[in-house]
Amino acid sequence: MCALALMTLLLSMGLFSFVLYDRLSEDIHRELSSSAAYLRAGIEAKGMEYLETIKGEDEDSRITLIGGDGQVLFDSQVELALLDNHKERPEVQAALARGVGEAVRMSDTLDRQTYYYAEKLSDGTVLRISSTTDNTLATLLKTMPFLLGILLLVLACALFLARQQVRHFLAPINGLDLEHPLENESYDELSPLLLRIHQQRLRIEEQMNEAREKQEEFKTITDNMKEGLVLLDGEGKILSVNESALTLLHGESQNTEGRHISNLARDARIQGAVERALSGEPAEEILSAGEKVYQLWVNPVLAQNQTKGAVMLLLDVTRDRESEKMRREFSANVSHELKTPLTVISGYAELLRNGLAQPQDVVTFGNTIFEEAARLLALINDIIRISELDENNVLPAKERMDLLQAADAVATRLQESAENREVRLLKEGEPAFIMGVPGLIYELLYNLCENAIKYNRRGGAVTISVGAEGDMAFVRVRDTGIGIPAEDLGRIFERFYRVDKSHSKETGGTGLGLSIAKHVASYHGGRISVESQMGEGTTMTAYFPMAGA
Repeated sequence: MCALALMTLLLSMGLFSFVLYDRLSEDIHRELSSSAAYLRAGIEAKGMEYLETIKGEDEDSRITLIGGDGQVLFDSQVELALLDNHKERPEVQAALARGVGEAVRMSDTLDRQTYYYAEKLSDGTVLRISSTTDNTLATLLKTMPFLLGILLLVLACALFLARQQVRHFLAPINGLDLEHPLENESYDELSPLLLRIHQQRLRIEEQMNEAREKQEEFKTITDNMKEGLVLLDGEGKILSVNESALTLLHGESQNTEGRHISNLARDARIQGAVERALSGEPAEEILSAGEKVYQLWVNPVLAQNQTKGAVMLLLDVTRDRESEKMRREFSANVSHELKTPLTVISGYAELLRNGLAQPQDVVTFGNTIFEEAARLLALINDIIRISELDENNVLPAKERMDLLQAADAVATRLQESAENREVRLLKEGEPAFIMGVPGLIYELLYNLCENAIKYNRRGGAVTISVGAEGDMAFVRVRDTGIGIPAEDLGRIFERFYRVDKSHSKETGGTGLGLSIAKHVASYHGGRISVESQMGEGTTMTAYFPMAGA
């Protein structure tokens, strides 16, 4: 407002000066024209005597009579001897040519602005009248104090009004309720701003909600990870930690974020790994805590070649280590189990090839080789089967099947074997339907029933029961055999494990039957339970989810 007032005042002064100058020029022209008319009449009536009578009467006006040759005949203010020829003056030339001439110029002698009016008389002379006034700049300089006073007054008023107006403008803005921008009472010009604030606030709320959802999603994902995850800043302070990490490190879920990792993990190897990672070097450790074994990885987080933090991943590898141990034991057992029949086959075959066998022993040797080959083939088939189950190879699709029918089929096949061992084979129960692979279910039932017959006593019984308990179908195989010692119950599903080595040689078998049965039950989402007492028998029950459960 001050700048506008100043600009307005300056423009007004400039325009006023030009208008004043123009009006002044018109007034002087009119005045000089009128005076020339009076003088012309006096000169024509009295001649040069009239000019002499008025010489010196008006100091602001100058009267000059110029001959046709430009020679000055009369001048009311300057001596004739001091004046040069005026024929080249513009106003004189115009008067001689057209009768009237005008000019405005700065006077060389008076240094003021002079208006000239020249008129040609009847005798050929030129009457010139001039009036000298101050120029526009000089006039302005004379009025400058007054103009400066007006300027300061206008600026003061403008500043006062501007302050008042600004306070008026800012009052609604300073009192805005940004939580509810559209509910503010203000002037209309603020409406676009309030609408933008409202829209921006909605966008910020959406972004905050998205950020919270992503944070909750990240927390949900990390909390459901079996791996322990810890995020650290550049100083080793905890930014985030999931439940698995707290469980593995035996930490508390409260007051962990913002604390140094040493408060959560006091193991020197963990702290050393974190320090290496924060220095820019990835670290890896194997940790043991009681029966548990953990794999630890700590990787640095780099940004612009600077370490900004670290990510620590902690994984329970106890089962993997146990599985590796079991694989090594399995490989050793397979080598041993394969070596025994191959040694027998190789030995008897060598005797036959070298002709060292007596004729009456050839049949016996042939039977032995056949039995060991059959045992070897059964062992290889079982190894292949358990390897397929271990590796989750593609198996036939599951279909709806009845456990009672599968049990009938197994009992029919094993009936002759039971009779040879003088064992009664009994069946009971009702239909129970599951979704399963028939071949695998049949193999599981066959292994359970075959073991019940093999390890039974003569005159004993094997009872196969089929039914349902809740949403689980079951097949229960109960025998009256020798039983299993309590200390061996937890190991009977291990591969090649036999409770009685000597008795197992008599009954045959590969030592993989129960292990295969356990894998089959697990593949179908089921389980096998065992109950046994020495001398009274064993009961094995396989549970499977019922079809549609």
